[in-house]
Amino acid sequence: MALVVHKYGGTSMGSIDRIKNVARRVAKWHNAGHQVVVVPSAMSGETNRLIGLAKEIMPEPDQRELDMVTSTGEQVSVGLLSMALMQQGKQAVSFTGWQVPVKTDTSHTKARIQSIDEEKIRENLDAGKVVIIAGFQGISEDGNITTLGRGGSDTSAVAVAAALKAAECLIYTDVDGVYTTDPRVVTDARRLKKITFEEMLEMASLGSKVLQTRSVELAGNYHVPTRVLSSMTDPDIPLEEEAKSGTLITFEEDSHMEQTVISGIAFSRDEAKITVVGVPDRPGIASRILGAIASANIEVDMIIQNQSINGKTDFTFTVPRPDYNRAMDLLNNQIKAEIGATDIIGDAKVSKVSAIGIGMRSHVGVASKMFGTLSEEGINILMISTSEIKISVIIDEKYMELAVRALHKAFGLEQM
Repeated sequence: MALVVHKYGGTSMGSIDRIKNVARRVAKWHNAGHQVVVVPSAMSGETNRLIGLAKEIMPEPDQRELDMVTSTGEQVSVGLLSMALMQQGKQAVSFTGWQVPVKTDTSHTKARIQSIDEEKIRENLDAGKVVIIAGFQGISEDGNITTLGRGGSDTSAVAVAAALKAAECLIYTDVDGVYTTDPRVVTDARRLKKITFEEMLEMASLGSKVLQTRSVELAGNYHVPTRVLSSMTDPDIPLEEEAKSGTLITFEEDSHMEQTVISGIAFSRDEAKITVVGVPDRPGIASRILGAIASANIEVDMIIQNQSINGKTDFTFTVPRPDYNRAMDLLNNQIKAEIGATDIIGDAKVSKVSAIGIGMRSHVGVASKMFGTLSEEGINILMISTSEIKISVIIDEKYMELAVRALHKAFGLEQM
């Protein structure tokens, strides 16, 4: 049989009963002869609780100490799951990220994995044990505990699967796969049986909450077969049925995928738009603006520079809404005067809506249909960004759900 990695999210680990169900499911796979590594998240709500405690003491917590606090949620999960597996008659052993070790860089709260030492994992697998590794965390080269950012357990699981050359990485969540869009917004959204890594990466980066963007990127880079499926089903369903359920993220572009122009509509509510007004149109200005934003560990997404008029131009970009105030303060207090900008204006009430599909490579008219659909609904487009397989627009947040429903219908996604 094969070596497989299971990842269980916070909802899957949300109570003692659910942890017991996870143990039953893992035991089923182990009983079938598979070597199993499990990467669980903290129990649902626990990370938020820990961050809240830290902020009660220090409104802007020290990043190193915050990692010390938030990493404990996963430590509880791995210990409880190991005990639950023992109650199922299984030999199990739990490890924190630093015990494996999962080695990362030094960027606290947003660390990136550099390597995973697989020796201890394989030693215990070969001894017949189920190995449980805390997700979301690692240890830096200077010996400090680090965390990988929200949703980082997905990245942990895929990285472990890559290091071990696992047959498959199964991401268990509270939904039964990847949908054409969020079913809570569009009731007739359809579950996809397959999706390419390229499409999944775009959907994750553009607002789909099923998988963390970095985990999809890692799976694609290391060719880790990945499946998204539900942990809310009966843990005792036949293994053959479970192993084919959910959505397979694949490297293959089959004929059906080529016929499908758009595979999904993604959206993000947590966007903010910033415009640096009247900056000199000369080399180095964009680098100075975005360099300062990057130095503050703030991610920039969409970027537009207007046409130069009398040697001046406007420079507009988007950032995550939680980082909006920090970015505005930085630009107003440090960058505006330095580059000679006229003003810094922003809007924290915008959303991003994206149409995604590899079929765009061989079909024309996608942009015109998208823009025409939004126009018919009276929705004004504030920014546009495109790639080979996606078109994204920034719109007023009050129109977001209307836009998603209209585009989902316009591209016939309810019929997939």
